[in-house]
Amino acid sequence: MDLEGEELTDAVVASFDGSPEERTKTVLSALVRHLHAFAREVDLTEQEWFTGIEFLTRTGHKSTGTRQEFVLLSDVLGLSMLTVGLGNRKPAGATESTVFGPFFVEGSPEIKLGEDLSNGAPGQPCLVTGRVLDLQGNPIPGALVETWQADQDGFYDVQKDLDSPQNRGHLATDAEGNYSFWAVRPVAYPIPDDGPVGELLRAGGRGPMRPAHIHFMVTAPGFSRLITHVFAAGDEHLQDDAVFGVKDSLIADFTEHPAGTAPDGRQLDQPYSTVQYDLVLATTEETKNL
Repeated sequence: MDLEGEELTDAVVASFDGSPEERTKTVLSALVRHLHAFAREVDLTEQEWFTGIEFLTRTGHKSTGTRQEFVLLSDVLGLSMLTVGLGNRKPAGATESTVFGPFFVEGSPEIKLGEDLSNGAPGQPCLVTGRVLDLQGNPIPGALVETWQADQDGFYDVQKDLDSPQNRGHLATDAEGNYSFWAVRPVAYPIPDDGPVGELLRAGGRGPMRPAHIHFMVTAPGFSRLITHVFAAGDEHLQDDAVFGVKDSLIADFTEHPAGTAPDGRQLDQPYSTVQYDLVLATTEETKNL
């Protein structure tokens, strides 16, 4: 049977009619239609097709247990943020979600309130505090707060040859919903651009920078999971984040202080910073129909 044009597209779509999962059929059928429409729109050549296949192959080869190049590719194409928006609709007042990023690691160290999770990472000490609240402003005790970030050189611990984690940990909120920990003040940094994703950015005339931020993932029974960042106000890359993750509501002031006694009583012989940010969760009931 000779198939071309729309007839070819229709035949490929119809080939999934026997899928036992309706959602699988829906996704694959739409994928085929949009891929074929893309190829027609740009009049895709065979050489460009081969180049694309080679690019995806190298993207897979670049991925490791601590670096997910496909996640990075999704991030810079804006697909990650689009999916975040589609899958994390929240009522007004809840903290907004943003991208997960490629550097989360399961099994981070457990710390107590107010402890230092930097573990020798280079950078200015930074006290991070806030509360985990519900939409009515009530504290959520026992919420699990996971956090991770880069150091002053722009590197996450998994990008370095280290014996133990740095700037990474988890803790539980107290009876008043408080969380607090010491880390280092975050800085802007480039996403890994030594692989296929970096080639794509350069080919498109784009930069690799992300504004300074701290990652959070917060969970509590009965509440929808929150994955978000807190961005540093005034960062020069807030307007050109390589992964399109910035939202105005997630920007907070990081205040620098001279050496001396920190708000929690810690004595420091060097300047330090503080940031305060409350994380507001919506219940699963409040989000299920959005």
